[in-house]
Amino acid sequence: MIEAMNSDCFCVSLDRDALRQAIEADPSVQGLSALIEARCPHLFAALPVFVSRSHVDEMAKVIAAVEEVAALPAYREEVLARAPGIARIDPGARGVFVGYDFHLGVRPRLIEINTNAGGGLLNGLLGRAQRACCEDVARLVSGPLPGERLEQAIFEMFVQEWRLAGRQGFPARVAILDDSPETQFLYPEFLLFERLFRGFNVQASVLAPEQLAFEHGELRDAQGRIDLVYNRLTDFSLAEDAHAALRAAYLAGAAVVTPHPRAHALYADKRNLALLSDASRLAALGARHETIEILLHGVPRTRLVSAAIADELWADRRRLFFKPAAGHGSKGAYRGDKLTKRVWNEIQQGGYVAQELVPPSERSISPGTALKTDIRNYVYAGEVQLLAARLYQGQATNMRTPGGGFAPVLTTAQASDGVAAADASLTCVS
Repeated sequence: MIEAMNSDCFCVSLDRDALRQAIEADPSVQGLSALIEARCPHLFAALPVFVSRSHVDEMAKVIAAVEEVAALPAYREEVLARAPGIARIDPGARGVFVGYDFHLGVRPRLIEINTNAGGGLLNGLLGRAQRACCEDVARLVSGPLPGERLEQAIFEMFVQEWRLAGRQGFPARVAILDDSPETQFLYPEFLLFERLFRGFNVQASVLAPEQLAFEHGELRDAQGRIDLVYNRLTDFSLAEDAHAALRAAYLAGAAVVTPHPRAHALYADKRNLALLSDASRLAALGARHETIEILLHGVPRTRLVSAAIADELWADRRRLFFKPAAGHGSKGAYRGDKLTKRVWNEIQQGGYVAQELVPPSERSISPGTALKTDIRNYVYAGEVQLLAARLYQGQATNMRTPGGGFAPVLTTAQASDGVAAADASLTCVS
């Protein structure tokens, strides 16, 4: 199997000069490579991760099953009933960059879904800066879209959001928005998005929420009206006082905001995983038998933490992973075997889910040294745009592990392409 190459193939490596050239292709972002290397020295792994075509296809099936269930009226009624009121507003837009994160073992298991999944543009550049050691490896592919097509597809995704929200033409001005953006770990990617939009003749700025105002029916900053907001905030319901202008503009439909509170409620609330891994509840919502079977195999059993089952969960904690329902970036998440009584007392008050522990696969980065791996599928409108891996040590992904960081996923082409070698026939020859 192709995955065996994760243990003994060390001769496919990142071409850092090619990556620097791709990052700084536009004079407006000169120095960005140096900023990444200084601020995020472990953002990019030197080696790719090999994933079999069967696992790639199975992840796609799980994603399609989730999307099918998420479209069911009964599902939407249930999850939106417990969400903040703002999530019940349907802005038309779907929400960009939904991230489906998997651990691979005998089969892929979906550990969580995120609706402001970062790294998509960075991973697109990363995939174009790889050196192949031999002909077999050179025939592998990194995802559904060729690297040279990805930036166009990303821009078209934002245009689609604009038009789904009822607008015509193109947005004139885009804000890439986050709290204190210059201090964010992925700030370099914000600058790349600014470059991306400008490359398609759309003005763009990286902004903080306090630079915004909602005046005379428009969302504005000091430079004028803002038409579309690429929202990187982790205040998923836009409830914080600092986000009042954005919230007012969103409620008034004065600007297209993507991703938005409804997308988070439908996909990224961790409580949804409990529903997606429960056969009886899925059947009651009207899910098809075939869809339920895919989800039961693809989503680890997840339960809402409550006082009623607290003793059972504590006794079984070594086989569980605990996550806050509205969490992000692994904050507040705990492996059950690492729990202290103090933390457990906080968790059992509610607001957490307990998920069956699914060990991640590993990628050897040198003989005797292996890092944990997860696989992210970047998805829009149910379609996978890009595959990427994250290599790390410790409890969760952190982008601070020497030798770790984002890594391209390499797999065989689809059999219908007529060019793919069978997984079993691949070898790594330096």
